[in-house]
Amino acid sequence: MSSLSAVSFFLALTATLVGLGSFITGCVKILQRMQMGAPAPERVRPVGARLWRAFVSIFSHSGFRGRPVVRVAHWLVMVSFPLLFLTLITGYGQLLNPGFALPFLDSFAPYTWTVELIAWLSLLGILALMVVRLRNGGVLPWRKAEQLERGNQTGEASNLPRRFFGSTRWHAIFVELVVLGVVICVLVLRAAEYAYSQPALSPDHSALLLHPFTAWMGTLLTGYSQATLANLITVTACAKIVISMLWMMVVGVQTSMGVAWHRFLAVVNIYARREVDGSNALGPLEPIRVAGEPLTMETLEELPEDAKLGVGSISDFTWKGLLDFSTCTECGRCQELCPAWSTGKPLSPKLFTLALRDHHAATAAFMRAAQELEQPGESPAEDANGDFPSDLFTPIPEHSGDVLAALRASGAQSAEASANPLERQLVPEVITPDVLWACTTCGACVEQCPVDIEHVDHIVDVRRHQVLMESAFPKELAGVFKQLEKKGNPYGQAARKRMDWAKNLDFPVPVLGVDVEDATAVEYLFWVGCAGAFDDQGKKTSAAIAELLHRAGVSFAVLGQGESCTGDPARRAGNEVLYQMLAEAAVSTLNEVKARKIVVSCAHCFNTIAREFPDLDGHFEVVHHTQLLNRLVREKRLIPVPPQPGAEKTITYHDPCYLGRHNQIYEPPRELLDAIPGVKQVEMPRSREGAMCCGGGGARAWMEESEGTRIAVARMGEAAGTGAAEVATACPFCTQMLGSAGQIPKQSGAGETDSSVQVHDISLTLLEAVRRGDQPDLASASVGGSNE
Repeated sequence: MSSLSAVSFFLALTATLVGLGSFITGCVKILQRMQMGAPAPERVRPVGARLWRAFVSIFSHSGFRGRPVVRVAHWLVMVSFPLLFLTLITGYGQLLNPGFALPFLDSFAPYTWTVELIAWLSLLGILALMVVRLRNGGVLPWRKAEQLERGNQTGEASNLPRRFFGSTRWHAIFVELVVLGVVICVLVLRAAEYAYSQPALSPDHSALLLHPFTAWMGTLLTGYSQATLANLITVTACAKIVISMLWMMVVGVQTSMGVAWHRFLAVVNIYARREVDGSNALGPLEPIRVAGEPLTMETLEELPEDAKLGVGSISDFTWKGLLDFSTCTECGRCQELCPAWSTGKPLSPKLFTLALRDHHAATAAFMRAAQELEQPGESPAEDANGDFPSDLFTPIPEHSGDVLAALRASGAQSAEASANPLERQLVPEVITPDVLWACTTCGACVEQCPVDIEHVDHIVDVRRHQVLMESAFPKELAGVFKQLEKKGNPYGQAARKRMDWAKNLDFPVPVLGVDVEDATAVEYLFWVGCAGAFDDQGKKTSAAIAELLHRAGVSFAVLGQGESCTGDPARRAGNEVLYQMLAEAAVSTLNEVKARKIVVSCAHCFNTIAREFPDLDGHFEVVHHTQLLNRLVREKRLIPVPPQPGAEKTITYHDPCYLGRHNQIYEPPRELLDAIPGVKQVEMPRSREGAMCCGGGGARAWMEESEGTRIAVARMGEAAGTGAAEVATACPFCTQMLGSAGQIPKQSGAGETDSSVQVHDISLTLLEAVRRGDQPDLASASVGGSNE
């Protein structure tokens, strides 16, 4: 063995021992941290279905929605690790013998072709990802802070830093350089191996078959001596091993380096996702669990006095919740699409996750240290003042500089917090109330997360503790909760006014229990909803739907005064007990009237009745009004008539979050608009899965927006930019929020303002077109024009 080989072998062996030891220690630390969380046995089974969905999700990279370049680049980098692992084993052998080759495999052409191809492709992949990171967050940290401050002052999304603001830069750079270094070493080794196999007197041309993509590089080295090539192989193999082990050393120490650890944790996190079928954690919310049992009105009466509801400390999260935080890759897709963040609010789903991740890591370390001081039956050792030893709780940086700067700059964390993580309150010291209550629960973060983090569930869980245990919530919600409890609706209106929307109709609307005995006598129960009964625009929508159903010959009835709120605002605001009370009352009413098929106009009511009431024994066939109306038009039971020439209009459709992202209903409303003559559809820049929220979800419709730009104003600005004359909605809250954003001038083709953008439910647009059929002159002119 040459001296170079001996030194290289010693370096590689030392690096391997230290690297593996550090990595194993890191794995143990992470496992211990996860054990802090509450049990979640439902996240483990069924094993077969979960394994299959995890495999499909990871291998297909289905989480990378709308980003084809990043999806392909990341997939190539991902598969390079298992496919190039055996080259690491070969490297150890090459330290002792430069001509070492794995038996059978290194002479098996399909294997060597795969190795070289994936090495080149992963090289391109990591370079592409480096470019993406630089383009989306390559500015200096102080420039980011200036950008954030300017964005908060102006409320303009274009002035706000996105994606990688707040991500720890050196973590990403380190991982990128490791991948880059490893694949370069693989390619250099392959080229050197080819040259080393070419004796000057009798070249081995068959080696071309085993080095299809690196032989051209190897030919550049064939002029060097065998000893030089042997040294090149030895040094490169050593470098490859040291780089790989350096990665293990660093990540073993930096157990909060999500950009590195997600390679392993994401597999478990995706396996343990909430929905076994692989869908996102959207739609229904997870119930509060006490001792493993869901909280209901029955179990509420049996709760022990010391029962904890919601999440008040980091250990109240389940192990899956804690795993979510550690799995975060800091990619910032959630931050980029968050409507709160993009309009100058302090909430970033990414920073929320990182704040909890780092707090979890710091808390776990202190808890373990405190436990080591405990004696059986005694408390942790304290000094004369009743404090823990100062050397135990010496303040340490909880966050990296990038994360901490972003949290402070955005107002997502208080500058004053206890030095002892164990004494730090989740709210307001780890996250501020402004962060917690800025969320609209729109689900954009969950939809975009490639590793299946359940941001909305976690935010609502913390809200639940604040509402139910601390009575700490925005003052506007106090009135909402009181009105829901006493009046059965968030508007505080008397039940007798629930039928006011039908007063001007020229046909009677049957009321169950008054005009009709029960719902078996009609085809549909029309669930009007609170907004549909009390909001001015909502009343117009309810009347339009009723008239369209009447014209189509669809028999329906309503509950009238017997209807009450489904509880959606209460549940999303964290008042789970009030939700349970309202939901059980609604389910009881629906079961009592023998409801079978229900049509709703509110996306929130649709989600609650269809997705959450089954947990309370409320099983109904629920259809959204756009779905039903679309079907009636297709069946020619409703016939929209074209307008007079020149009266056509351009409409842009706004996707309600609880109809679109939460329930995957995107096409029926668009198909309905397409079926209306004289309507030209244009899409906003953000639509379907990537649509921007109206700002009304998560009980935000009853809370003021005091920071940045109103979300509804920003959304209406997008609508105006399309040049559309009207925004079509499919949820009364969207109509209410966007309609209250003010009259925003629409953009004409020349870039000048022309009129203003109106906001209406789709049903009103359809009714207008159907009513044109009542005008014989207009109808005949339209028909004649269509035949020319």
